[in-house]
Amino acid sequence: MSIDGYIDDASDERLLLSNSADFDRVDEVRAQSDAIMIGAGTLRADNPRLLVNSEERRAARLARGASEYPLKVTLSASGALSPDAKFWHHGGAKVVYTTDAAYPDLLDSLGSWADVVSLGAKTDLGRMLDDLGSRGIEQLMVEGGSSIHTQFLAQGLADELQVAVAPLLVGEDKAPRFVQPAAFPGGPTHRLRLENAAQVGDVVVLRYLLRESESAA
Repeated sequence: MSIDGYIDDASDERLLLSNSADFDRVDEVRAQSDAIMIGAGTLRADNPRLLVNSEERRAARLARGASEYPLKVTLSASGALSPDAKFWHHGGAKVVYTTDAAYPDLLDSLGSWADVVSLGAKTDLGRMLDDLGSRGIEQLMVEGGSSIHTQFLAQGLADELQVAVAPLLVGEDKAPRFVQPAAFPGGPTHRLRLENAAQVGDVVVLRYLLRESESAA
């Protein structure tokens, strides 16, 4: 995010906040994870492939008995997801979580590319995490965007928070922020535990542990 808390600007072009060294750091975290998740808004806006790019890291995953790529996960209450998105056509297995109402249409449009799972009348993150756990997922990397970040943090479902702060000031009222207004656990006076801070090129990566008894997410 930018220094003033934005993850993009208000233009139609994607704002480049990170640098090559931080992209490589993210690739390493992806390779260490069992699954990677983005929200439907990020999928539509950025059209990412969401892959582990390093051949060496993919080979290391295979060597330890994991799949070449982490499971790719997204969540959509409306079911408004294009089957043409890159997300479905690159990498390994995918799963999309949705509601009972959107399930039939999503199964019809994406059933050939992903496992489509209904969470009931609404998109219940707890039920989603239970389902991922039943699939053997122990470490889930949640990459964004604002809505997904807000839901995980507000519901106390994240174990660890990594924030990469770019040396930019966006200052545009209509630009998306890292999180949306919400009632976060402990309220505004609750101080998170900073585990470490690291300079990665011109970006600073802050790592917070959100559960005192756990050291990883």
